[in-house]
Amino acid sequence: MEKTLVLIKPGGVQRNLIGEITARIERRGLKVVGLKLIHADRETVEAHYDEHRERPFFGGVVSYLTSGPIVALAIEGENAIKAIRAMMGATNPIDANPGTVRGDFALSIEDNLTHSSSDPEAAERELGLWFPTGTF
Repeated sequence: MEKTLVLIKPGGVQRNLIGEITARIERRGLKVVGLKLIHADRETVEAHYDEHRERPFFGGVVSYLTSGPIVALAIEGENAIKAIRAMMGATNPIDANPGTVRGDFALSIEDNLTHSSSDPEAAERELGLWFPTGTF
């Protein structure tokens, strides 16, 4: 079984999409094995996006993710990483297909509602940041 991370960003929390997004994940046959509503600290968010530190959007992403509560989900299931990425849709919601979370609910890349791990290595690293060993 594969594990991955999903973050529901402040816009998704503010718009009351936690249940909708979680229900879609569960209906797909994936299991929520960790879930927490938190106000992320800057240090964790910076570590999460460290590979993008030199990119122009880094500061804005960090500020946005620390601006309000987020939901961190640890998801488990067969092909969980690819399944979640497909369910969330293209990073830019304008390019996301209808039926995906972003295609159905997001209008801008700045508030694209979710983050999901890109590959097994990223999933392991990101889960370690948001769910330290033994917390799910």
